[in-house]
Amino acid sequence: MKIIKKIEQYFSKTEKILWLSSITLILTAFFAFDGKNYLSLASSLVGATSLILNAKGNPIGQVLIIIFSIFYGIISWSFSYYGEVLTYLGMSAPMACFALIAWLKNPYNGNKSEVKVNRIKRKEITVLSVASVAITIIFYFLLKLFNTNNLIPSTVSVTTSFMAAALTYYRSPYFALAYALNDVVLIVLWVLATLQNIGYISVIVCFVVFLINDLYSFYNWRKMQKRQNI
Repeated sequence: MKIIKKIEQYFSKTEKILWLSSITLILTAFFAFDGKNYLSLASSLVGATSLILNAKGNPIGQVLIIIFSIFYGIISWSFSYYGEVLTYLGMSAPMACFALIAWLKNPYNGNKSEVKVNRIKRKEITVLSVASVAITIIFYFLLKLFNTNNLIPSTVSVTTSFMAAALTYYRSPYFALAYALNDVVLIVLWVLATLQNIGYISVIVCFVVFLINDLYSFYNWRKMQKRQNI
């Protein structure tokens, strides 16, 4: 009972509504359009939960991101979205591990459930920009080699995922905006997939939910930043 009470006190009313609405939408879409791929359902539920924790700057969110990346990589393989497989298993999951370490090493005032927000420096922006261009070029030809479906949006997804993961490691509020941009790209990718298999509608709903949560994350991290700087 004490644990449940602590959880209730930890999240604001808005966050509770956001999480419950996200879970409801994901479950409704799954049973309405899929009903078979329970790995997809598990992936969506884990992802939605990770986002509400990330919005609080809680390192547990990064643990769930690692689990989500593994699930989502397997789902992407089923539709030959090899860019997503390489991105999430080869990049997002490992970078989430580094982000987890960075968040644990930088708690705000000793509070391990809230990371200290960082202002990204000009040098870090330069490194991130150069690395993003390099990643885009490398992955474009790599994905082309693997005959990846919807090559251009798949390549853009790799770029936005890399930027989001890197900004998460840097503990910048802008990681959430990068993820929001990635959500838009992924919605496009899975809309294209749905033209061949209507069951993927549940995945589209998942990323619409993610988009809303990521926009909230950016809003809340900006609030955290102002509060921590006082």
